[in-house]
Amino acid sequence: MTTSDVSADMPGDVGILDKERIIAKPGFNRWLVPPAALAIHLCIGMAYGFSVFWLPLSRAIANPDPSCSELTLIGALFTTACNWRVADLGWIYTLFFVFLGCSAAIWGGWLERVGPRKAAFVSACCWCGGILLAAVGVMTHQLWLMWLGAGVIGGIGLGLGYISPVSTLIKWFPDRRGMATGMAIMGFGGGAMIGAPLANLLMNVFKTDVTVGVWQTFVVMALGYFVFMMGGAFGYRIPPAGWRPEGWTAPASKSTMITTRHVHLRDAHKTPQFWLIWAVLCLNVSAGIGVIGVASPMLQEIFAGSLIGLPDLTFSQLDTAQKAQIAAIAAGFTGLLSLFNIGGRFFWASMSDKIGRKNTYFCFFILGIILYAAAPTLAGLGSKAMFVLAFGIILSMYGGGFATIPAYLADIFGTQFVGAIHGRLLTAWATAGIVGPVVVNYIREAQITAGVAPGPELYTGTMYILAGMLAIGLVANAFVKPLADKWFMSDEEVAALQAKTAAAAAGPSGSFGIGKGGLDTKAALAWAVVGLPLLWGVWITLRNSLAIFG
Repeated sequence: MTTSDVSADMPGDVGILDKERIIAKPGFNRWLVPPAALAIHLCIGMAYGFSVFWLPLSRAIANPDPSCSELTLIGALFTTACNWRVADLGWIYTLFFVFLGCSAAIWGGWLERVGPRKAAFVSACCWCGGILLAAVGVMTHQLWLMWLGAGVIGGIGLGLGYISPVSTLIKWFPDRRGMATGMAIMGFGGGAMIGAPLANLLMNVFKTDVTVGVWQTFVVMALGYFVFMMGGAFGYRIPPAGWRPEGWTAPASKSTMITTRHVHLRDAHKTPQFWLIWAVLCLNVSAGIGVIGVASPMLQEIFAGSLIGLPDLTFSQLDTAQKAQIAAIAAGFTGLLSLFNIGGRFFWASMSDKIGRKNTYFCFFILGIILYAAAPTLAGLGSKAMFVLAFGIILSMYGGGFATIPAYLADIFGTQFVGAIHGRLLTAWATAGIVGPVVVNYIREAQITAGVAPGPELYTGTMYILAGMLAIGLVANAFVKPLADKWFMSDEEVAALQAKTAAAAAGPSGSFGIGKGGLDTKAALAWAVVGLPLLWGVWITLRNSLAIFG
């Protein structure tokens, strides 16, 4: 019996979104799956770029009520007469990542049961529907609708979309787990590179004397993202159980860190390994996300006048126009860090296929400790190039940590429930999204209160504390060991779970004639659809970041 026969014999009540419907048929090219995943991640990755809307929205009302200076956060949620503060809008960013982590943890098991297509479909409905609801919030000037739409409903879409391709890609690329997940998760970092400049273009098109053009931009982007994400969702295919690439056999493992067995979702969180890897991700992300949050003011306050050819002027000595100049240059620095973040997701995840996941995280922590500890010295020397390079490498490892972690989990827990286990682990990201910025921002405020002037000294203590956090992560990674036999499912239990996607009488190779390699015409077109927008975003980022070096 062939896979076609299995598909033909499926019951008539199998829906178009169901897992049984998307089992790959003979001749399917596995290189079509990463572009489908990228199509999802490039859309939801705009969450990183939502700050582009804050300043326009903070000026949405031309003549606000004089009493607005006394506005509280609760009042801001319901006012129609006052402009929103950037801090009020910034809560949407927090909601994004809290609900991303929570939804991935809650519905990860459901995703494994129903398959990636249905999860991606629901993700598109939540993400794009949430943005449309936020557009209504802008039109009616109701901040609570923006929080609910973009932050809560959109955040749920983020979580489901983020984990939707993980286990599928790992199963399609058992020979290159890290590279496969790196290709997809790279898109989440790249979404803002495309979305932020696109949003600026659209707002400039739609703005008039009576509107800042944000709600119109939300509508256009939501509709465009929905089409793109539907293309990704319907591009997903899963391999039959037991499939492996044509002519490839799993090599004898050189490391006991890579298992060929599987741990059930109900047991994964009961192991010390899960919580050690949770700590590894949380500490790596806390340090990186803390830097992202202060990247722009950090560059401005450390290098001040030297950014515009006036090295003798400190930040406090600059006038308003000069501060505006260096703020624009710092925006290029932020964009450049995004580029390192994206490149690191692919580079480090691919590198982990060669040196192992645990060793890759050792690189992150050891290099990170050195670079954070050296940052104050580089700042004191006034070396812009070395300072930017150091933080570029740090952000590459921040992105690389996200892209490598799914393969790390697959190595330790097996592939059967890796998507759901990854979803639960993303609560580490939600935690880091609070811990990292709080640590960095409060230390900075404490330094200012103590009388430290804006300059390299303002961030010295912060850099040493972040290095200390990475040192704790280094210890946690060292304690990650292979699991004991008691945690793994029996062969019979695994077979029962895989029954729906199994293909019988497939031949001795187990390849089913599926997953052929190479960039054929269809695959090339799929890659062009996601690759061209990404290249446009890279070009815009590089062009803007050149201002750092004059």
